[in-house]
Amino acid sequence: MPSPKRYHLIDRSVATDTIAQAVLAREDVARFLEGTHGLTSDDARTRVMGYLEELQTTQRYELYRALEYPLYPILRKIDRVIEQQHFAVDAAALGRVAYVSNHRSHIDYLVEPLALDDAGIRPPIIAAGINLFGGPLGLIHKHVTGAMPIRRNTKDPAYLITLKAYVSELLHKHDLFFYPEGGRSYSGELKSMKTGLFSACIDAGIPGMQLVPVAVSYDLVLEDHVISKQGVKRRQKAFSREVAELVRYAVGYRSRSFVTFGRPVALEGIDGESRKAVMDLTRQVRAEIGLLYKVLPTAVLASALTSSLSRADLTDRIAEILDTLRAAGANLSVQSADEVLAVASEPMATRNIIVIERGRYRVRERNVLRYYARSIAHLLTPPSATH
Repeated sequence: MPSPKRYHLIDRSVATDTIAQAVLAREDVARFLEGTHGLTSDDARTRVMGYLEELQTTQRYELYRALEYPLYPILRKIDRVIEQQHFAVDAAALGRVAYVSNHRSHIDYLVEPLALDDAGIRPPIIAAGINLFGGPLGLIHKHVTGAMPIRRNTKDPAYLITLKAYVSELLHKHDLFFYPEGGRSYSGELKSMKTGLFSACIDAGIPGMQLVPVAVSYDLVLEDHVISKQGVKRRQKAFSREVAELVRYAVGYRSRSFVTFGRPVALEGIDGESRKAVMDLTRQVRAEIGLLYKVLPTAVLASALTSSLSRADLTDRIAEILDTLRAAGANLSVQSADEVLAVASEPMATRNIIVIERGRYRVRERNVLRYYARSIAHLLTPPSATH
């Protein structure tokens, strides 16, 4: 795919940012700056320049890696497991990479980059929600980790054009890690994926560039009680408030995280101007992530438990679910119902999600239980027909 035509249209306010310069030199951006979508040329330029300044980020790797130590109180509660990292290692050795992951928790931003670092892979720029960029944490994201703020659900054409162009140019200098679901899954399910950053990756036109699917899974998600009560994200909370909620539920918290890398997907030959081609790519990557997703005992137990069941009845239901998961090609962590109950019962009871009394299992927090059950619903329910 040929690189976009470029024009010499440079602004002094971004003179020190070569990526921003390249954005302003692109044909599509130059055309927008002439005044379209009901905007005058001056209004269009004001918006584009503001968004460019917002998107600019710096990664200082030696400081970035050192952040693990202040975060140790949280990280020591999570045993990290990495699977199939050879796919990421091989892809990074061949050229530019965009890592595409599902999104379960704010902890994803910690465990997934560390999984890459543990494998000796160069750190990518992380696309993160703009709500994470307030206060001191925002300064760390912008000037240390190299995270790039993303305005989700906006329809402003100036932003969409600038974002796509910026990411396309960024990829010529850095790898990228992004979450195409658009945010954490509040329902627990694997959501459909947005096409914007996929289009930007294709638009970059980098020979040999690949997407690497990544799935992240937890025995227990730190903020499960917080987000499951809502089910859907109705409004954006201040991140400081979310941190306070995380601290509350971190008391007594222990979990495993599984980061599983999948076979790379080549971008060459995909027509970025074809909506169908881009949608097919997102569906392919979503399906790959769904199969990579580590099915953990807590999710299986949650899927099997109704209002109240004896251990014998629950064991039978778990066995049936495991058979269905095996038939679907799921990435299972356990193979028997007895293993599921041995591993999941105590943590879910301690987390006040279930109650175990006199050999019976009862639901205490139904919304939280459903949250975990929905995390593997894509493996238990046949995909709907598309037309």
